[in-house]
Amino acid sequence: MDHPQDRAETSACATTHDATDGNAANGKVQTGQNAISAHNLQKHYRGEHGQPPKHALKGIDLEIPRGSIFGLLGPNGAGKSTFINILAGLVIKSSGQVSIWGFDIDRNPRQARASIGVVPQELNIDPFFTPAEILELQAGMYGVPKAQRRTADILAAMGLSDKADAYTRTLSGGMRRRLLVAKAMVHAPPILVLDEPTAGVDVELRQQLWDYVRDLHRQGTTIVLTTHYLEEAEELCDQIAIINHGEVAACEPTPQLLSRIDEKILLVRPDSPIEGLAAELSEFQAELKPDGQIAIAYRPSETSVEEILARLRAHAIAIRDLTTVESDLEDIFLQLTRERA
Repeated sequence: MDHPQDRAETSACATTHDATDGNAANGKVQTGQNAISAHNLQKHYRGEHGQPPKHALKGIDLEIPRGSIFGLLGPNGAGKSTFINILAGLVIKSSGQVSIWGFDIDRNPRQARASIGVVPQELNIDPFFTPAEILELQAGMYGVPKAQRRTADILAAMGLSDKADAYTRTLSGGMRRRLLVAKAMVHAPPILVLDEPTAGVDVELRQQLWDYVRDLHRQGTTIVLTTHYLEEAEELCDQIAIINHGEVAACEPTPQLLSRIDEKILLVRPDSPIEGLAAELSEFQAELKPDGQIAIAYRPSETSVEEILARLRAHAIAIRDLTTVESDLEDIFLQLTRERA
């Protein structure tokens, strides 16, 4: 997948402790090239109905570079939605500091909220309004002058022009999902947060949505994405943070994160069928598959492919074809979340 040249080249996941310059008068935090900066962000929920208190966020440190597509992953209940709701102004943080596009959310809440558009998981759209009316109302709430509103353009970009004047209760689930994206973009925010945007969406619509997101990104919009489709995050994101139990388990550029697991599988197809594997191959965790292939798990840092091939040849196993299987994001996700379970 091609990445625009203006994307951030280095990881900026953990905040630096000198992010502020003391300019508290106007509430603006100088965060360099960061779209979102969170330092020691915590959220406590009081226990209700006999339930114990919940520590939803335990000192989150994150810096999301401007111009990036940033993945925010984690299992259900990890704290992702709490983090996003704090950004959106829907949840009040317990402590810590957050800035959005350089504006501290406590000192400049209006400017901070105007800098971000959030597409929620829930399809919370008034069924008695039309898409055009919803976008006009949302633009008015953000103080966008009528002459500067782009209702028709946004609906066209989301493939909803022919539904502009239809009641939203008549729209399909996929159309409502696209309308949520359109609603988040009425004030042209520099940051767009997509919280599980393709949940329950068919493959074709998912691809259309990502094409639009890529177009927004090419135009300079910073994208923050949460998704349970790990292959999407692997393909789309420059950097990925994995949150588990309210803490950042990992936060790295995507290629670096994918290289964390030092394990590969070599699939070897013998030139002729073999009955079983020699005991000498057991050190490689070799397994004879039902389709006749030999699966050999190995660590590249300890063993080279040539060593494995030499051992196969030593046992008179002629090779017709071979393939290596890399670790993917799902492997890393499961490893990191299990480690902190």
